[in-house]
Amino acid sequence: MKIPSPCFVLDESKLIQNLKLINSVQKKAGIEIILAFKGFAMWGAFSIVKKYVRGATASSLNEVKLCNEEMGVKSHTYCVAYTDEEFDQIVSASSHLTFNSIGQYNKFISRVPVEVSVGLRINPEWSDVETDLYNPSSPVSRLGISSKELIELPERVDGLHFHVLCESDSYALEKVLESLENRFGHLLPKIKWVNMGGGHLMTSQGYDTDHLINLLRAFKEKHKVDIILEPGSAFAWQTGDLHSSILDIVDNGGKKTAIFDGSFTCHMPDCLEMPYRPKLEKGSNVFIDDWHPYRLGGISCLAGDFLDEYWFEKPLQIGDSIVFKDMIHYTMVKTSTFNGVKHPSIGILKTNGDFELLREFGYEDFKNRLS
Repeated sequence: MKIPSPCFVLDESKLIQNLKLINSVQKKAGIEIILAFKGFAMWGAFSIVKKYVRGATASSLNEVKLCNEEMGVKSHTYCVAYTDEEFDQIVSASSHLTFNSIGQYNKFISRVPVEVSVGLRINPEWSDVETDLYNPSSPVSRLGISSKELIELPERVDGLHFHVLCESDSYALEKVLESLENRFGHLLPKIKWVNMGGGHLMTSQGYDTDHLINLLRAFKEKHKVDIILEPGSAFAWQTGDLHSSILDIVDNGGKKTAIFDGSFTCHMPDCLEMPYRPKLEKGSNVFIDDWHPYRLGGISCLAGDFLDEYWFEKPLQIGDSIVFKDMIHYTMVKTSTFNGVKHPSIGILKTNGDFELLREFGYEDFKNRLS
């Protein structure tokens, strides 16, 4: 089957390769690694994921339901804030429930069944994240409880949770754990588990998995706690691309812009928020002498829906394909149909080389998000 345009395409063999590494780390370290839906929620691939990991983390009622239905287990749940209307549904479908604040804990703890393990999100106040928009460890962050506020553990709290990394290495985690011990070390003998969140990019080239394994084993032995990691990017890192096609080439003010049938605003918002410049299958995101520069422009009406120059060996033509690399993690989960722009199809490139189309989107998908 021909790959439609635009289309997110997951490479099954690359996903399996990542899953094998993740499974190896969790076995050697003696910990549990679960999938974070906020980074990768392509449930059409969960039949593969479930062969290597048992659980997932959810941060909304919808993600809790997805975990129950498609992963087949109750979720590890953390929400920035729970609502009265949704809380009982969420807690009944969760194995672990983490509160973001003491206020939320006080409000809802009486409604948590005894069989659900309760945790608190804390802020270790150290992170290697340099983009403020994506840094949760600020002293004024809304995410997590500070050491000044959490002097003693409230009743029924079994665990502590933090998430302050983003596509980081194990040496960054080591520094976080040092800050954790300095700020919250007096609480560690009183808990059963520590959830170290996500941002552990163990499937990236050059990541020191041996250091990660030794670090986790040492922390587990020292503090006698179970350890949970919940990466999102690591699962789908470099496992698939966004395929698109050029619809038009606009030449204004001495700059050529290739208009493609996708959108940074709608389909790749990190490119504008971070900003992040994805690599292309054919083309360079850095200057190459004698190559041809083109801005890449999305199909939405937003003036800022473009990225500055990429360079191509040959002049681009209408109908040429543009393939944005590594667009499966933290990209598919953020898409929208703003401006009525068609959502990319979703498919899997199977290990035998065949392409399987999982989903196409149309008018009803756009309409049903509105009222």
